[in-house]
Amino acid sequence: MTNEPDIVFVIDDEESVRSSLSLFLKLSKYNVESFESAENYLARESHSGAGCIILDVNLSGKSGLDLQEELVNRNSQLPIIFITGFGNIRMSVHALKKGAVNYLEKPFEKDVILSSVSEALALSHKLIDESREIQKAKQLVLKLTPRENEILTYILTGLLNKQIAAELNIAEHTVMIHKRHICEKLGVKSVPEIVQIAYQAGIQFPEKK
Repeated sequence: MTNEPDIVFVIDDEESVRSSLSLFLKLSKYNVESFESAENYLARESHSGAGCIILDVNLSGKSGLDLQEELVNRNSQLPIIFITGFGNIRMSVHALKKGAVNYLEKPFEKDVILSSVSEALALSHKLIDESREIQKAKQLVLKLTPRENEILTYILTGLLNKQIAAELNIAEHTVMIHKRHICEKLGVKSVPEIVQIAYQAGIQFPEKK
């Protein structure tokens, strides 16, 4: 878990917009960092806590859409709120399809930016929680032995204990022992919970036989 505070990153090459927006957000009790370019933002050490980015579409140098693309490729968990002085429908559709929380044209209402920031921060916390659950599930699955992984694969196909035993040519009781060990290592008590952990860990579910 990280103790880093939530941060709202403002990236806009127009100094007056950057300053006024940053001041407004600080007065609204948010931690704010501002940057005049995408390059300056990328030079900052990665923020591992929750947060969001208020990003101008038409930046000098690397554009806002280019930065969004790069952050998506980096699996960033910082939702983006785009702002622009002269956007268009094609741009807004592209940005929103890539996961932007909102696409606002300047000048925007203060309550709209505040609601967008609130939504983006809530989403950021959700993404971080989901990422932690995924990493936890992956670590749990790594505890399984090769035989237990084999049993797990058959569990995910929906086979019963006796069917798994027949597939592996072992006793049904042995399958039950392996299943119990799987439950203990994954910290669960039932097959649906096993399936949930496997899903979170990104295991590809085999086709049911």
